[in-house]
Amino acid sequence: MTGALWWRGVAEGSNRGTAALALKLLLAPFALLYSFMLRTRALLYQAGLLTTNHLPCPVISIGNITVGGTGKTPATMLVARELQQRGYRVAVLSRGYGGSLEGQIAVVSDGVSLFLTPEQAGDEPCLLAQTVSGLMVVIGSDRYQAGLLALEQLKPDVLLLDDGFQHIRLHRDLNILLLDAARPFGNGWTLPLGMLREPRIAMKRADLALFTRCQPGQAAPDFGLPCCCSKHRLTGFNHLETGDEFQLETLQQGRVAAFAGIADPSAFFDGLQALGIPLVATLALPDHASYAAEAMMITLEQFATASTADWLVTTGKDGVKLAGCNQALSNKLVTARLELLLDDPDQLLQSALDKLLSRQC
Repeated sequence: MTGALWWRGVAEGSNRGTAALALKLLLAPFALLYSFMLRTRALLYQAGLLTTNHLPCPVISIGNITVGGTGKTPATMLVARELQQRGYRVAVLSRGYGGSLEGQIAVVSDGVSLFLTPEQAGDEPCLLAQTVSGLMVVIGSDRYQAGLLALEQLKPDVLLLDDGFQHIRLHRDLNILLLDAARPFGNGWTLPLGMLREPRIAMKRADLALFTRCQPGQAAPDFGLPCCCSKHRLTGFNHLETGDEFQLETLQQGRVAAFAGIADPSAFFDGLQALGIPLVATLALPDHASYAAEAMMITLEQFATASTADWLVTTGKDGVKLAGCNQALSNKLVTARLELLLDDPDQLLQSALDKLLSRQC
């Protein structure tokens, strides 16, 4: 087990014992200091002592309060499609994490053409642009300035902040918080001891909570705000080289190896096996893994050779970075499509969007 995985077990509360206790004693003062700083920051914004910027169109934030994957990208796709179905032009503002242009402001897509590569913009912005037809995407660590650029060049009706819950210097009209139903707060501590990016009191900023990875029949916990359950589902596959639909039956009957560079690769592997795909080998890579590095491609080629697999299955987020890889790999590569399905009988999300957009008219 790597150090990162061991720390995650401590942060989630699953790793116990003497070593875990020693780490807690070591990191607790830093976590308390970090929590105090974040509480103070939030109070300064609330009191108006720090400036909150406003943009002249509806702004919807989709984010979480923990590190690691809660399914923000599928949730952003879901909300974007809901808005598009209402006839709105939608632009996503993303940080562009992991791209060479991180920190700069740039248009990734105008809804028709893709202007930047995953190496430049990061994997998630490119995946959003390629997956949701007509979706405009802009990157920039300063979401206010990125929003101004989007409004000037793309003329969207609505802006979505991808992973924007902590970006409170930009006013948002609807705050959607994602929580992992299995471990919504980890061990309850903030970084660096726990998984929380902010203290739990930050949930008060949320207008709606979506619990992800819910089990069948599971009810959303009552945290004092509108909540609904959801689950992720692999809805299909595409051959990376051709983009053509790839049949599930072919994977079920062949030798399949899977790899992923996401926050929780095991959830992806479990999802494949739940579809009846027997995996002969798996490879968990670091989150936002860069395949531009020669060493990473060598690792992938060795994995493919050692597994003697007919097909290599990976996530869409990994797939956008593997376009144009060597022929031997691309012939075997298949990407999985992941969607978020809401269990929302009260139509809380629909109502929140309708209420927001009616106020803006």
